[in-house]
Amino acid sequence: MTRTRLFASLCGLVFFLNLARVIFAPLLDVFIGEFAIGEATAGLIVTLAWVGSSSLRLPTGWLLTKVPRHYIVIGSGLILAASSAIAATATTVPRLMIGAFLMGIASGVYFVSANPLLSELFPSRVGRVMGIHGAASQIAAVIAAPFVALTLLVDWRLSLWAIAVGAAVVTVATWIVASNTEMPTAGRADRDFIAGALSEWRLIVTALAIVGAPVFVWQGLFNFYELYMQSKGLSDRAAGMSLTIVFAAGVPAFYFGGDLADRFPKVPYLLGIVGAFAASLLALTAVDSLLALIVITVIVGFVVHALFPATDTYLLDTLPDSTRGSAYAVFSSAWMLTQALGSSAVGLFLERGYTYDTVFSSAALLLGASVAVLVVLERRDQLPS
Repeated sequence: MTRTRLFASLCGLVFFLNLARVIFAPLLDVFIGEFAIGEATAGLIVTLAWVGSSSLRLPTGWLLTKVPRHYIVIGSGLILAASSAIAATATTVPRLMIGAFLMGIASGVYFVSANPLLSELFPSRVGRVMGIHGAASQIAAVIAAPFVALTLLVDWRLSLWAIAVGAAVVTVATWIVASNTEMPTAGRADRDFIAGALSEWRLIVTALAIVGAPVFVWQGLFNFYELYMQSKGLSDRAAGMSLTIVFAAGVPAFYFGGDLADRFPKVPYLLGIVGAFAASLLALTAVDSLLALIVITVIVGFVVHALFPATDTYLLDTLPDSTRGSAYAVFSSAWMLTQALGSSAVGLFLERGYTYDTVFSSAALLLGASVAVLVVLERRDQLPS
């Protein structure tokens, strides 16, 4: 029962941590007017939040070999509360950037420490737990824009203060519950960060080979999704709604995707998801009617978000106790870097004159080809599982 309560508090904490990563995008117009800055400077604020999310994942992995996982989880909540307050009280752009960067750091520290902890708290239900935890995180992405719109009726700073206060309250609750919970001992065997990561290099490389390219494409897709839908003739409002639909489809996808990850062989399941994402993306480039775009948008959003709990389940359920924290931190850091490059690559191709349909159909075909190669390797039993 105490582990279940701890899990519930972590779901609350991850909600605020993911909200901290996505809250800046709908605030960009406000920042431009409030601080008299251009689009490039405003965009840098968003970038800093995501750079912060990836920057300390490797050091956190090393710290996991020295400090119990739940201590670092609680520390991430404290960082989020403090950094959100810094951003909320910012009167200059540099202070706002520092707050955004630190808010990103809090999320990166959290995911690297909390995901292994969750897999060890519920070792027989890793997929389901990761799915529910991911769904709690995804809800933040869905409500970010309407939440900001609501707080703007009072003051834009209210959205950041809400994160600061919410994170502080949930962090204290997590600390109280964790103090009364018998923690798993599995992580105590993971004491050599470099040796642990190197010993699992085949699994790390295999996971990146399967899911690295899909998240690279996905990052480029969702950041340009509104513009892509507008290029297909949708109004600004309909295009914005399509992006909301993509994220909303991710809420059930996390739950069911994680649950299915417990039931199916992990590598074939991952390859099936990537193949389905490639097929749905290719279909998206071939249609133009509003109804077809909505239907395929739902499919794309569901399939791609199912990939995340399936990936975490594959890594965390396959890695042994002696290397889980170290190897997962290395994978997570590399995976986040892979995602971050997707938007730049898509933007580069678009600037060179390629159309959205050409860029994304080519990406879908390349993903399909990679899946075909990996299926052959899996059939020959050459992929670790």
